[in-house]
Amino acid sequence: ATGRSAAVYRLGPAAGAVLAVDLGPALTRVRGCALDGTLLAEATGPREDAADVVRDALSALPPDAPLRTIVVAVGDVTAPQKMRPATAKAGPVFDAVTVALPAGVPVHLENNVNCAALAELHEGAARGRHTFGYLRIGVGIGLGIVVGGQVLAGANGAAGELARLPYPWDDDLEPRHEALEEYIGSRSLLRRTAAAWPEVDGACPRSAEQLFALAEQGSATARAVVARHAVDVGRLAAAVTAVLDPGLLVLGGSTGAFPQLLPGVRAELERLSWPTEVVSSQVGDLGTVVGAARLAVARGVQTVTEAARKKD
Repeated sequence: ATGRSAAVYRLGPAAGAVLAVDLGPALTRVRGCALDGTLLAEATGPREDAADVVRDALSALPPDAPLRTIVVAVGDVTAPQKMRPATAKAGPVFDAVTVALPAGVPVHLENNVNCAALAELHEGAARGRHTFGYLRIGVGIGLGIVVGGQVLAGANGAAGELARLPYPWDDDLEPRHEALEEYIGSRSLLRRTAAAWPEVDGACPRSAEQLFALAEQGSATARAVVARHAVDVGRLAAAVTAVLDPGLLVLGGSTGAFPQLLPGVRAELERLSWPTEVVSSQVGDLGTVVGAARLAVARGVQTVTEAARKKD
C-alpha cells in the first residue's frame, strides 16, 4: 500500500520578514527577505544617507509581514557578549540607522567580512568547500575564516582582524597600530600610484577602478603598481596560509576582487608558502549584504520557532 499523501509545510508570507543592512565605507546596501530567503526589497545609497536607505527598504516590505530580526554588518569586532549600541568604525552612522529601525525588533551586529565569507560559502567561489579563507582587500583589510562550514569568530569575536598584525617588522622600525592596513589599503595604493605616476602618462588614476582599467589597457606604470600590490597581497596571503592552511583563499574587496591581482598573488604565495588555491570573489560588492541576509533569515526562523515552542 502507498499510504496517505504527505503533508508538506512551508513558511508563508505571514510568518514574517527580516532586514539585512551593510554599512559599507562608501555605500549602504539593504535587503529585506521573507523567512524562506525570498528577496522582498532592496535599496542602495551613500553611507551618509544610510537611514533613508533603510527606510526605503522597510517601506517596500509587505505590510502584513512582521519584521522578525535585523542584522547590521559593520567593519568592526562584534562579539555577542560585547555588543555595543554603536561601533568604533560605524559610530554616528549606526546611530542614525538605529533611529530608522522599528522599535522592539532584535538588532544583531555582525562583522562585514564574516558576512561576505558566508556569501562565498553558499553562493560564491567557495561553494562545496568547508574550509577556506576570504581575504578582503579594500579601504581596510580583513579575513573571514570558515572551518567545517562555520565562520570562526574567535574568543573575542576578533578572528581574522589582520589590521592588528604587527607591521612593519624590522629591527629599526617600531610596529604601529593598524599600520599594515594603512599600507595595503586602497588609500595607500592610490598614494603610491600618485607618487609613481609620470606626467607623460596623462591624468593620474583617482580610484582603484581607474588604476586597474589603465593596467588592463597596457599602461606600464599602472601595471607596475598593480604588480607590486599583488606581491604585497601575496605576502599577506602567505601569512594567512602559514597560520590556517585553508586550502583555498578567496580574494574580495574593492581592490582584492580584481582578477589582475591573481597571477602575482599566486606567484608570491607559492614562493613563500605551500600550494594554496587562490580565486577571485564571485559575489563581489554584494557579498556582505547577501551574507547578512542569510544570517538574518536564520535568526528570524529561530525567533519564530522558539516562540512556537513556548506556546506549546
